[in-house]
Amino acid sequence: MAPVKVVVTVPTYNEAENIGDLLDALLSLPVDGLHVLVVDDDSPDGTWRIVEERAGRDDRIHLLHRRENRGRGLAGKAGFLEALRMGAEVVVEMDADFSHHPSHVPDLLRALEGGADVVLGSRAVPGGADLGRPWWRRAVTRAANAYIRLVLGVRVRDCNSGFRCFRREALERARVEELEAKGPDIVQELLFRCHRAGLKIVEVPIRFTERERGDSTLNFRILLRGYFAVLRLKWWGLTGKIP
Repeated sequence: MAPVKVVVTVPTYNEAENIGDLLDALLSLPVDGLHVLVVDDDSPDGTWRIVEERAGRDDRIHLLHRRENRGRGLAGKAGFLEALRMGAEVVVEMDADFSHHPSHVPDLLRALEGGADVVLGSRAVPGGADLGRPWWRRAVTRAANAYIRLVLGVRVRDCNSGFRCFRREALERARVEELEAKGPDIVQELLFRCHRAGLKIVEVPIRFTERERGDSTLNFRILLRGYFAVLRLKWWGLTGKIP
């Protein structure tokens, strides 16, 4: 096996329509030592079967097939820990639906090479864009970012970005093995842990595009749960549970 330098982790659930094209796009990037780790929560549509078949033909593709304790946060944590176990120097996390386009991965890596510890693909910095979503969804995103910045004190414009890149040392300093989020709030928990650890967090512009194929699992209940999760993170910071 070639040396593992960069592991792109992709948590999936019912992404059979997208995963093959995503693997092709990622593996065609001009990035040395890039591997893709798909963390699938036993998708009923057979996403994991597609990845398993591809992994049998290409040793840069890896599958972590999770059959129990499913959830976005748990899958994300499992992906980070597996990437570290694989020896990754850099870990990228992104969605499978092309809302996070693979063409931005080199931009994230360049920012890391420029001295950042953590790089976020951001819709909210100059050059970034949020495309294909109705105005009210964009308004909710802006309000959520303002709320998270106020409560957690993070100096980041796009606090909800799940397209991010970490040095190995950053994940270790953020104590990724202690992540507790079971759902999408893993994004904010890990960001807050990185902030509290004093890591250098940089944002680079991306063009975020609403998915064209497959169905999103995000709903109002999940969004509301995320707002309460931010308050819980603040409490954990005040009480020392997150150093």
